[in-house]
Amino acid sequence: MAVSARIPDTAHMSTHCYLIALGSNQRHVRYGTPAAIVRAVPEALETQDIAVHAIAPVYISTPVGPSQRVYANTVLLAGTDFPPPQMLTLLQQTERDFGRIRRGQRWRSRTLDLDIILWSGGRFTCTDLTIPHPHFRERGFVLDPAADIAPHWRDPVSGLKIRNLQARLKKRVGKA
Repeated sequence: MAVSARIPDTAHMSTHCYLIALGSNQRHVRYGTPAAIVRAVPEALETQDIAVHAIAPVYISTPVGPSQRVYANTVLLAGTDFPPPQMLTLLQQTERDFGRIRRGQRWRSRTLDLDIILWSGGRFTCTDLTIPHPHFRERGFVLDPAADIAPHWRDPVSGLKIRNLQARLKKRVGKA
């Protein structure tokens, strides 16, 4: 069953629209606090032929995994002509430009984490990338800011809008 993405009208100026999650929980000597780092990302992306159409407010969240530092999280809507593998490469280069060093252990502290959550093409899978992001439905730090800027974008797996996924997660967490 095909599910309409319901992407904001301004995002159709490019071939592809992406919902990108941004997170940081380490200071950077040039950019400063984690919140300042995620606020600096849109400008960096726009120098790489990625148009940022919207960015959500920054949310502070507790870490997943072994990291002890709180995260600054947000999401943005980006338009580009780059297909998912090329977009992933550009996002990983941006992470490195912001000082990220991959050390093998998942969920460590990092200056910047960029994840492709959704894209206008629906589902996509290759060796290094799965869209939609496999865990986004369980993460309030992704769904809360996503609901701020793309509440009607549908998850191509469940068919639910982001705002519905957010409500389900809040209801489930509230019962815990």
